[in-house]
Amino acid sequence: MSAAAAGTAAGSRGAAPAHLLPLLREINDLKRIRSAGRPSSIADRLFATAWSRLVAGEDAERTAMATTAAALAATRLGDLDPPLLRQAGIGAEDVAAIRQRALAQTASGLDASLRTKLAAALDAPGREGPPPGFVARLAEQPRAGATCPDRPRIVLEPPESHAEHCLMVAVYGVMLAPVYGADAATVFLASMAHHLHNALLPDSGFTGEMLLGPALEPAFAEATRQALAELDAPLRAVIGEARRILPDADSPEGRAFHAADTLDRVLQIEQYLRAASTSMDFVLRDMALVHEGPVKRFQDAVLSEMGLLP
Repeated sequence: MSAAAAGTAAGSRGAAPAHLLPLLREINDLKRIRSAGRPSSIADRLFATAWSRLVAGEDAERTAMATTAAALAATRLGDLDPPLLRQAGIGAEDVAAIRQRALAQTASGLDASLRTKLAAALDAPGREGPPPGFVARLAEQPRAGATCPDRPRIVLEPPESHAEHCLMVAVYGVMLAPVYGADAATVFLASMAHHLHNALLPDSGFTGEMLLGPALEPAFAEATRQALAELDAPLRAVIGEARRILPDADSPEGRAFHAADTLDRVLQIEQYLRAASTSMDFVLRDMALVHEGPVKRFQDAVLSEMGLLP
């Protein structure tokens, strides 16, 4: 086998399953779903909750499964979480059944063993402690958008935060871990911590990184050290060990992480482009913005008279 053929074969092992792409897109929207009385997006809050569980000493795999299960359920239920559902008068058993149905719908294409773990972890009680300070800073730190050396930056609004990006990569990583034969907990921790340097350093993108030149690595290392210093020694060591998978894709964990990171970066840009190119015909006909009901004929007549019906 030629070197090129060997490289192609190696690259094809554990290829990300294309059938999951619609679900990955759907989960990505957790960066943009908000509700009254709750700060920021669902993704931002899942990021904070996961770190709260980790600093309280919860096992990394338990946190990874609980966080991923919550994200999958939220793709269909949004912020209809157990406390709100119970406040609305729904009994505990019915709440659990509703949440499990949402998880089952979204997780159907995942590895069977992973689905079992996620179902067991959904809404399971866990300890929480005060999140480290870098969590709030990452939630406030916007991503750079699209940058390339010697070209103007493409500023995309509204920007995602680094907390949202890290959460999404972590969830994707857990979903993809079985594909690559990777340890899900390691991929989850590395993903949650792969932008710790941005708690201090604003994101200037690829362009800024190239301009920093030889100062880049020392600056990133020092900023990461300062963030890790906010963790107790045992968790700091665990996170540091997990982050060892970040530099390359030679290990199963490295491949799962880089697949997740790449997919989130591209799908984030795709949603800007998709929103910009959506037509009124698609929204009204395919998405049924004005949906079937007793007054639909009247509604369609109004839109037609106003020249808004394609």
